[in-house]
Amino acid sequence: MDEERFLMPVGRAERVSAVWTLPVRPTAVMALAHGAGAGMDHVFMQALAQALANQHMAVLRFNFLYVEKKQKRPDAPAVAHRVLRSAWQTASDRFPALPLVAAGKSFGGRMTSQALAQEPDRRVKAVIFFGFPLHPANKPDTTRAAHLKTLNLPMLFLQGTRDALADLSLLTPIIHDLPHASLSTLEGADHSFKSGKRDFVPALAKTTSTWLSRSEI
Repeated sequence: MDEERFLMPVGRAERVSAVWTLPVRPTAVMALAHGAGAGMDHVFMQALAQALANQHMAVLRFNFLYVEKKQKRPDAPAVAHRVLRSAWQTASDRFPALPLVAAGKSFGGRMTSQALAQEPDRRVKAVIFFGFPLHPANKPDTTRAAHLKTLNLPMLFLQGTRDALADLSLLTPIIHDLPHASLSTLEGADHSFKSGKRDFVPALAKTTSTWLSRSEI
């Protein structure tokens, strides 16, 4: 499995660290955004990229600007959206003939769907959420999902049944009301896709691959 590290342009003046994880013959390309608490090189992000590449996806990971600048507070949505659009451009330029999938862990997924809701990108063919953060812990609410109904794209939500940031009794009916959305739950997994020593990453990658093959993107 090949990895290529580089600096990804964001606008005219800024750069963020980025890395490609590349299979021999990719069938799709994914721009995979990290969560709020850790950057692109978090062990989960690395393992997920490798598992997805094993399923024949070229995976582009990248830092948001606040991680690149070693700041703790996540970027404002407008700033995060700018980085995401740069990632989609980079992925599309590298693999123009492959379907482009926009994906993210937690914060990265929510910023992805927000950006697409505000300004659709015709190159993006599907959205994958690795743990959609519906609400803060112990504060059940559905406000963060309001923009999802404006997206006319296939969407896959991969959620742990013990996710404290996504009450499934609230999230499930929201997803069922979205015409192109699917929900896949991982029994016992929390928001970080952890449950003791169980490794959920292979299941996340396999489910993603199977769903994409059936989505005809």
